[in-house]
Amino acid sequence: MHALIVVAHHDPRSLTHSLAGKIAEGITRANPADTFEIADLAAEGFDPRFGFADHAVHHREALPPADVLAEQARIDRADTLVLVYPIYWWSMPALLKGWIDRVFSNGWAFDFSLDKPFVQKLQRLRVHLVGVGGADAGSFQRHGYDEAMTTQIDHGIFGYCGAQVVSSQRLLDSETADPHVHLQAAGAIGQRLFATVDESTHAPTTACA
Repeated sequence: MHALIVVAHHDPRSLTHSLAGKIAEGITRANPADTFEIADLAAEGFDPRFGFADHAVHHREALPPADVLAEQARIDRADTLVLVYPIYWWSMPALLKGWIDRVFSNGWAFDFSLDKPFVQKLQRLRVHLVGVGGADAGSFQRHGYDEAMTTQIDHGIFGYCGAQVVSSQRLLDSETADPHVHLQAAGAIGQRLFATVDESTHAPTTACA
C-alpha cells in the first residue's frame, strides 16, 4: 500500500512537519512493505492560485496545466491521501485550499456537465485529515467550528468527489500542550493507516477529535 502525505506549512521545523514525519514513521513501523511520499507544498513551490488556465479546465476547454497533472498523478499512485495542516481561521491554509482548488478539477476528481449525470471519480480514494489547532476543544465545540470544518472539508470537498474520509482528527492546544502528546498521536495514525477496517463489521472506522 502507498500513502501520499501532503503537508501545508511554510516552516520545515514546525510541529506540522514533525507530525507528518511521525505519520510516515508509523506507516513503516506497522509494515515495512508499505510506502509513502511526502508532498511539501511550500518547499516545492506549488502555486495555489486558481487562474485562467484552471478556469478553462473547469469548463472542459483545456487540459490541466503540467503542475496540476503532476499532483494528480501523485494521488493516482496512492491508495491513501493524508493531509496534515495547521488550522488557520477555523479552516485549512490558503496553500492547501488552493492545492485542492486546482488539483481536484472537473474531469479528474468529478465529472460535471449540464447535459450528463454528475459522476464522483475518487471513490477508490481513502482520506485521513490531520488538522493542528492552537485553540482548545471547547472553543471548537462552543462556536460550532468543529461541525463547520467537518461539513466544509470532509463532506463538502471529499464527499463531493466520492472519496472516503476514514479519519478526521484535530490535534488541538498545539501552542500550549506538550508536543510529544501530538507526536505520539501522529505515530499511531501512521501505524493504523492501512488497518482501518473493523474486523467484526468489515466497515471503515472513523475517528474525530
